[in-house]
Amino acid sequence: MPELPEVETTRRGLAPHVEGRHITGVVLRRPDLRWPIPPEVGANLPGQPVLAVRRRAKYLLLDTAPGSALMHLGMSGMLRVLPAATPVGSHDHVDLVLDSGRVLRFTDPRRFGCLLWQPAGETHPLLAGLGPEPLADAFDGDYLFALSRGRKAPVKAFLMDQAVVVGVGNIYAAEALFRAGIRPGRAAGAVSRERYRALAAAVKEVLAYAITRGGTTLRDFLSPDGAPGYFEQELQVYGREGQPCRHCGRPLRGRQMGGRATVWCSGCQR
Repeated sequence: MPELPEVETTRRGLAPHVEGRHITGVVLRRPDLRWPIPPEVGANLPGQPVLAVRRRAKYLLLDTAPGSALMHLGMSGMLRVLPAATPVGSHDHVDLVLDSGRVLRFTDPRRFGCLLWQPAGETHPLLAGLGPEPLADAFDGDYLFALSRGRKAPVKAFLMDQAVVVGVGNIYAAEALFRAGIRPGRAAGAVSRERYRALAAAVKEVLAYAITRGGTTLRDFLSPDGAPGYFEQELQVYGREGQPCRHCGRPLRGRQMGGRATVWCSGCQR
């Protein structure tokens, strides 16, 4: 599933081609993706200029005056800006037709993504209750320390809780914990303030760097221009169970934790 850097890469790739453009039509080739596509999408978007392309957590929002088209890429979704005459494939489910002669095309082979509607001035239920953005000033070590007191869940699960902080999925949680030197199975409430400050800094560093590298290419993700992300080539622990740690040389350990594959270095992480 695309994580925050992939979604942010997509946003940055789309914005120059979509912001300021008028949507002249909406082509829905099926009535649903993960959930039914609300009628407001087809009724409200045509004729509207796109005011902004935003990201909240792993969701993308196309803002217009009446409201926002709310999109999630799911497991295999892709958004691309293409010439309007580009042939349509069997998994090309939605086109937003732009006045530039191009379309914003939503392709989703597995249909785990979504296209929903958020009226102007409201917050969609999917976005309600989310924690702060990890790259925002509100997310820091003091915040994590205060929120973690008394929690017995593993610190990795705590970090991946979207009510704690949004957008830190399995890949980047593993990489940030390695960078901060914290073992992922340690109880969240047993991590000190100083180490949480290191972890918050590591989260910001890992995500920011991954964005500059185009995200991580795993399974189906491609950026809007079709190019893969390159951060995968620099992963320190994720997906490397049994391989030597790049820092100390010890074989990396791994196990399932909360239903997710978790890899760490027993020498570098404590």
